[in-house]
Amino acid sequence: MSELEKSLVPPALAIKAMRDSGYRNTAYAVAELIDNAIQAGSTGVELLCCERQFFENQRSRQNIHQIAVLDNGVGMDRDVLSDALQFGNGKYLDDRSGIGRFGMGLPSSSISQCRRVDVWSWQDGVTSAIWSYMDLDQVEAGDQTTVPYPVPKEVPLLWQQAGATFAKSGTLVVWSRLDRCLWKTANAIIKNSELIIGRMYRRFVLDKRVTIRLAAFVDDAPNQCEIDRPVLANDPQYLMVPTSTPSPYDEVAMFRPDGDAWEVDHDIEFAGSIHRVVTRFTVAKEDVRKQPQAGATLHGRHAKRNIGVSLVRSDRELELETSLVHASEARERWWGIEVDFPPALDEVFGVTNNKQSARHFTETATAIEEMLADEDSFVDLQEQMRLDEDPRGPLLDMVHLINRRLDLLRKTIELQRKGTRRRRRHETPSAEERATTVTRERQAEGHEGASDEDEQLPDDERAEALARELEDTGLTQDDAQALAARTIKQHIKYTFAEADLEGRTFFTVKIVAGEIVIKINVNHPAYSHLVEVLEDVPIDETDIDTLRSRLETANSGLKLLLMAWARFEDEATTVLEREEIQETRHKWGVMAARFLRES
Repeated sequence: MSELEKSLVPPALAIKAMRDSGYRNTAYAVAELIDNAIQAGSTGVELLCCERQFFENQRSRQNIHQIAVLDNGVGMDRDVLSDALQFGNGKYLDDRSGIGRFGMGLPSSSISQCRRVDVWSWQDGVTSAIWSYMDLDQVEAGDQTTVPYPVPKEVPLLWQQAGATFAKSGTLVVWSRLDRCLWKTANAIIKNSELIIGRMYRRFVLDKRVTIRLAAFVDDAPNQCEIDRPVLANDPQYLMVPTSTPSPYDEVAMFRPDGDAWEVDHDIEFAGSIHRVVTRFTVAKEDVRKQPQAGATLHGRHAKRNIGVSLVRSDRELELETSLVHASEARERWWGIEVDFPPALDEVFGVTNNKQSARHFTETATAIEEMLADEDSFVDLQEQMRLDEDPRGPLLDMVHLINRRLDLLRKTIELQRKGTRRRRRHETPSAEERATTVTRERQAEGHEGASDEDEQLPDDERAEALARELEDTGLTQDDAQALAARTIKQHIKYTFAEADLEGRTFFTVKIVAGEIVIKINVNHPAYSHLVEVLEDVPIDETDIDTLRSRLETANSGLKLLLMAWARFEDEATTVLEREEIQETRHKWGVMAARFLRES
């Protein structure tokens, strides 16, 4: 290269750019090293956090000093170790059979957190270890322009004492001068990492292919760990056991498969081959949701940290994708969706080289509603994407299915709440009780209803018929029977049920064994604008702004209902039709005045 020529990519600037395009946090950076360990056949991996004491305002404190990842994999020889520290190089480049293939994991994850990384590896006992390193201070000063060829060097005694997985072969990666580590103490690093790492490697941990140890110690006492525990599997679909979910759901599944068709296969053609992708759908069990303030329980808060579509590549989770999540809705924690795809489809899914996301999937999930709005039909959209050679095209069917199934899951979760509501002691009579009182008065005055005759049937027969009707709306058998028995025993005339009804009917009225069953359609806009916003509001736990917003929504919803009726009258095509509508409104108004007066 002549004196006038310049390097295409100045090393110091390239390294700086790579640092800035790094990882979400330390847990995701550590995951790259765990990937390497698993790819190298490790059965044991350790995350070791070394702290150092210092004094501040005459008080002793501890901060993170170094982080290491130790494994018992096959180890590396000199050439492989040298390649491993080089950006874009490595042993498993374009290997589609396992977790890795990009050749960026070790160097890129390391510099995203620290300014120096040291690597020891051995294949015939730890005493045979070889060592190399990368130091950003030296790179920026121009003193390190290549990867130092590995030389024999003993693993420091500190790590030999702290580690528990030193086998005949293995690797130790040590990060020091941690200038970009998000968390400053070992406790914070482990606390924030174990749930993420447990979720990423849940399949490996659960079937005991790999154990992952988390340990923390002070540098002057490496054999006295202040934290020492294994990573537990964290399953966002909540079917696996045992897991890190709080008791009792650490040993019992908290969710259930969503019907018999909870697993759906998709065949995607790419590069001349057909590849199988599996989506799985789960939903919280009924007994989980019926618990008082389920979202505030320990297991409810655990589920809150696992919201999203889990993208799983080669048994390892890339991320929880949240484009399809309704962020403001607390009930999103009660469903689980997993997309399981092979590394052969990395280009289709748009997998990034740090294995933190699948860009094409995210873009499709984010834009699908807008894309559908721009075309006359879903088939037209498919054809247009095919003609445009849009790389997201092969994912369209799958994301569309996930969207539709997610709507059904949300309805299931909403319907689970029915039948679980209980009136508190000393509370004023319920609307159903007040309406029953007015109805009894009208019966005494000689007014008859179509339902009244069946009130003479035996109570057990009435309860059985009512329970069957409630089951049809989506209640569990136990909840339906309990609600029916309570209604009949207390001589309540009216029963409300929320149901997944077709069409635009806001509610239906059905006579069942002397009862008047009012089914409210959860698909009707009036449900979300008027009914849902006023139900089950935990006053003690809801802030003023949220309560105000709910009341404003309900007020607007009521006005819109009345205006819809007004327009209904206005559009009557004949004088007779308009008079009949007005008469119906008048009679209903008289009845409503009687019912409301009792309140």
